Amino acid sequence: MSNETDIKQWLKDNRAKGARFLQILVQENSTRENESSAQAIIIEKCRQLGLDLDIWEIGGDGLTQHPAYCCDRKSFGGNPNVVAVLKGSGGGKSIILNGHIDVVPVGDEKNWKHDPFSGQIECGKLYGRGATDMKGGTVALLMAIESLIATGIKLKGDVIYQSVIEEESGGAGTLAAVLRGYKADGAIIPEPTNMKIFPKQQGSMWFRITVKGRAAHGGTRYEGVSAIEKALIVIESLQELEKARNEKIVDPLFDKIPIPIPINIGKINSGEWPSSVPDVAVIEGRMGVAPDETISAAQQEMINCLQKINEQEDWFKENPLEVEWFGGRWLPGNLESNHPLIQTLSESFSEIKGEEPIIEASPWGTDGGILSNIGHTPVVVFGPGVTETAHDANEHIVLEEMFNASEIIALTLLKWCEVSQVQTTEEEPKKMVQ
Repeated sequence: MSNETDIKQWLKDNRAKGARFLQILVQENSTRENESSAQAIIIEKCRQLGLDLDIWEIGGDGLTQHPAYCCDRKSFGGNPNVVAVLKGSGGGKSIILNGHIDVVPVGDEKNWKHDPFSGQIECGKLYGRGATDMKGGTVALLMAIESLIATGIKLKGDVIYQSVIEEESGGAGTLAAVLRGYKADGAIIPEPTNMKIFPKQQGSMWFRITVKGRAAHGGTRYEGVSAIEKALIVIESLQELEKARNEKIVDPLFDKIPIPIPINIGKINSGEWPSSVPDVAVIEGRMGVAPDETISAAQQEMINCLQKINEQEDWFKENPLEVEWFGGRWLPGNLESNHPLIQTLSESFSEIKGEEPIIEASPWGTDGGILSNIGHTPVVVFGPGVTETAHDANEHIVLEEMFNASEIIALTLLKWCEVSQVQTTEEEPKKMVQ
């Protein structure tokens, strides 16, 4: 049998064990600052596979001083990064397989039909926080790696598997891996793309705008200046800015995305008493960044927008708007659509699915921007998962997609890293390690 046939057969024979492994991962609550138990499962799996392990608590290597670092976490203690390497024989291209172990909070548990960390399987779907974003992708990576080991296939290039923390809060885990020296000829991040291929990723950052008013009694509100009313002027200007910025996006990969780089108002705080005119309003939101744009350039466009308000409105001339960039920030990613990694992944996709892949731009940010911009590693985002449930109640993944993704990624490793040698004995391939 051929290498590809062996790989496919092994993965088909071990689907049930792959589903069980995902179930075990999902049952571990790995929300922020609680990643250790899920990482312990990853570590044990990598040890069983015989991979070269690097386990460390991030925070050193100049991480917190790096310009791309943005994190308000006080301590990373007890919640390590994990990198496991399948060493190649040499001469082939290397690849990073990057997945994040952290998951977002569950929200109101009353909206879930199962316990958020149950890993319940129903009708071919596995439910639970992190099932789609992105433990399903993580299991697809590990199944692909294990299929190579179990079938005795040796690659020329290194396969560098990464299980990082802090992706949901700005990418400190992946940045730490880059600063530790991990780079490669290419990278795949199996975020939930609905099996689409994303060569370009939107970047984003959080902002806070402070709008000043003048307090007064509600009965004589005309003696005050409502910060809420002034905030409406700001919001309208931000909507105009969003429209102008998106009119400049002409890349056909964004054709099916209604707003390629949104400016989202996510939070407004103002006022302390119904019978008072509020003297301050605070607007917080998320600003999208185009794949070919820098964070600083996008920031400057918003600063210019607010400065225009300051210059045109009498109130704001005396009480200028203030903007602060805080919290999460994700660098954009921009890989040319004809890059060899895209071509290799597309070929493998077609071989498994029997159809051409859909290639689009990502509507959200990933750690790919750090790998590409800081680590100078070409990145493609591709993985199983139901995007629309990623941060919602009843998050789930279609297991068939996860299994298909594992086959596609395994074949991509064969082609990208190149085969050095295979087992010469007639013994049957090993079963999946528990």
